[in-house]
Amino acid sequence: MVKLESVSNPAPEAPSPFESAAESAPQRAMTPGGAGAAAAPSRSAKSLLVKGRAEAPLRAGPPTPFETVLGKDERVRILDTDLAPWRMICSLRIRGASGARAIGTGWFVGPRTILTAGHCVHSNRYFGGWATSIEVAPGRDGAETPFGTVKSARFGSVDRWVKSEDPDFDIGCIHLAEPLGDKVGWFAVAALPPAELEGFLVNVSGYPGDRGGGNEQYHHRNRVLTVTDRRVFYDVDTFGGQSGAPVWIHEREGAPPIAIGIHAYGVGGSPAGLDANSAPRIIPEVLEKIREWVEKDGGWPEAK
Repeated sequence: MVKLESVSNPAPEAPSPFESAAESAPQRAMTPGGAGAAAAPSRSAKSLLVKGRAEAPLRAGPPTPFETVLGKDERVRILDTDLAPWRMICSLRIRGASGARAIGTGWFVGPRTILTAGHCVHSNRYFGGWATSIEVAPGRDGAETPFGTVKSARFGSVDRWVKSEDPDFDIGCIHLAEPLGDKVGWFAVAALPPAELEGFLVNVSGYPGDRGGGNEQYHHRNRVLTVTDRRVFYDVDTFGGQSGAPVWIHEREGAPPIAIGIHAYGVGGSPAGLDANSAPRIIPEVLEKIREWVEKDGGWPEAK
């Protein structure tokens, strides 16, 4: 069992950090998802999202020299970002104390809580510590922000990231003052054991810097390549700016999205000999921190 402590940035309005969980959550534990306001079905979701498992990767052909974009770039721009699940995903514009700026991706896990990569909220290299403010735009599409933008200066992470920048725990959150998630919805999050994740088809969607300058949402999908105790690896095209994007599955046709990881690394973050992008997995201890962060923001609505 990994023992994690929640860590908050020293914003004046931030409450005291939570104490660490004493016990691990059950392996199949998960948080509730939220549909948000009713809207028409997304045509992009119907044609692009992958569901269930596959016996082999979706990309065929001989091996190619891998970079973060793995071989031929197969990302697809999402145009109906005002519809689910794309509207649950946010472009982030991040500012540090020195004036340094960066882009990233986040996604709703509750009405007022956004999950992202740890290095989007705290980075010694880029910000000299905590970010000072982050502008959040759910479902941004170029100059269009269908749900407006909000700024936050309240962030959280875990001690394993803040103290030692352990890539297995590159996880952060953004606390919002208003419940934007009630409009756009939020992802269910699950801590699935490695054996259950093997062979699943995964979706990754976010705001890359190389296409659209962090203002356009791009999606790609493929099969899980391998799973370790704390990471999930996949042959899915990504680029800088997509750090913090959700890695999610649909267990079957018609099933809701379930996030199982937070995209954070290209091939440079993979073990030697493995050409893949990767995400810290949602393990039970991380799931417990996510629950604490959402409860800190008022929790989930009561089920009707």
